Order: sequence, then structure tokens, then C-alpha cells
Amino acid sequence: MWRYWVGLAAALALVAGGFLWWRGAAVARHDLPGPPQVAAAGGDGAAAATTMPDPPAASEKTREERRFTRIDHDKNGKVGADEFLAMRRRNFDKLDLDHDGKLSFDEYAAKAVERFATADKDKSGALNAGEFATTRAVRPGKTSRCPTLRPKEEEEG
Repeated sequence: MWRYWVGLAAALALVAGGFLWWRGAAVARHDLPGPPQVAAAGGDGAAAATTMPDPPAASEKTREERRFTRIDHDKNGKVGADEFLAMRRRNFDKLDLDHDGKLSFDEYAAKAVERFATADKDKSGALNAGEFATTRAVRPGKTSRCPTLRPKEEEEG
């Protein structure tokens, strides 16, 4: 029986030693940024410029919390089916031009047809590369990851 007690004491000593070693290693290592650097004032009496680090980006959890709050209109802590589909209903209503509750292809494609007609400057019924480049939708606050199209003569020269 004494062997069990010795084994248990040795196991507890190993666990305690491991915890103390891990705790000491965790405390000794830190990766905190230093304080912002302050530039010296110029000889002309200009105020000292402070260089601040970039602000941290919002975490995914924070973005999801904001999205949830935006969709939860009655603020009851739950998103019902009507709240979840409200944005889709608004978008559908914008596309349903005759407001009959049905979306025909002509209604669905109305903006694309208008964009094509506007971009087709020579009225040929087809878009060349320059005309096609004008069809890209630019949304406010969004940046495009697509490279801009350059004509071939600029690339060679």
C-alpha cells in the first residue's frame, strides 16, 4: 500500500513542478509594445509630433455582435425569421418594379441592362475592353481588389 502513496506523492510533485515552471515561463515573456515615440520640437517653435501605433482592428466577435445588433430590430436578444429576412425583402422590393410580388428576369436585370447600354458608347451591341472597364460598380467605403485595366500600348512603353 505504501507504494501507492509514494507514487501519488511523486505524481503530485511532478504536476506542481510543471505548473510552477510553466507559470514562470509565461510571466517572463511579454510582447507589449513600447510607449509612443515623441519627436523633438523643431527649432522654429513647432509643436512636438507624436507618432502613434495603428489602432487595433475589430475582432470577428465584435463584428458579429454589431451585425447581430443591427439585425435585431426589436432588441429582444433574438433574431426572428422576419428580422433575418427584412433586408432581403427590401432588396426584393427595390427590384420588383411593378410591385406584383413576382420578379421577372427583366426586372431582375434592369440595372445591368441600363449599365450595359450606358457603357456601350459606340452602340455596337458589344463592349470592348475600355467600355467594359467602366461597368465596374464602385460602392462607397469599399475598395476593389481588382487591378485596373491598362491598354496594351501603355504596358509595352
